[in-house]
Amino acid sequence: MEIGSTLYLTLKTLILPPASLLTVAAVGLILMRRWPAGARIILLAAWLGLYLVSTPLVAGWLQLAAGTGKAVDPEQLKSAQAIVILGGGLRTDSAEFGGDTLGRLTLERVRYGARLARATGLPVMVSGGQPPGATRTEAEVMRDSLEQEFGVPVRWVEGASRNTHENARNAASVLLPRQIRRIAVVMHGFDVERAVAEFRAAGFDVVAAPTLLARPRLDSIGDVLPQAAELHAAYYALYELAGRMVQQVR
Repeated sequence: MEIGSTLYLTLKTLILPPASLLTVAAVGLILMRRWPAGARIILLAAWLGLYLVSTPLVAGWLQLAAGTGKAVDPEQLKSAQAIVILGGGLRTDSAEFGGDTLGRLTLERVRYGARLARATGLPVMVSGGQPPGATRTEAEVMRDSLEQEFGVPVRWVEGASRNTHENARNAASVLLPRQIRRIAVVMHGFDVERAVAEFRAAGFDVVAAPTLLARPRLDSIGDVLPQAAELHAAYYALYELAGRMVQQVR
């Protein structure tokens, strides 16, 4: 793996929860002898932060703040010329599949993209490069899954992108010369704003087609109890919020 990629993954892990909050807690423990009152406040803040981002209620709010809770408008889909499905990671060297297979996020996008493709008859592009440790690109694995498991043909395979910015630029180099400008982009609800902004900047008229839409609610005690899955959801939401800040600076 390149040094730059290693540094990026390390920083991303340390900045986002749970590693960031565990680091704060470690600081509190280190300061306990010399500054017990302040150390207790630091530990309480770390505990409270970890608790909050692990609850369905707060994780849902974060996802909504990062993206959208609105499903695609079927009327808008009628004017789209193609569907672009963005990669979201692979499970590398998966024993039961005999090699690389779709990660959870990518599988959710592929499944929803297949549904839209069958409903509209629009041609499909898959976009995603080769993650560290993988033997194939996301786009290749997505294509095989769509064609062999979902029965949906894939017209364009873009396997050079490393991030959403490159997804948009590389898709533009393929589709815009073919006079395909209005596209439905399949991503998750939490990354709609950043993805739409990137594709619009690349020259597209975008119909956002998100899956996994946030629905923050307080219906039961379970909505304020910590859950591992919600910590995962909050992680992606905070990553998207940070990505939007970087996008604005860039």
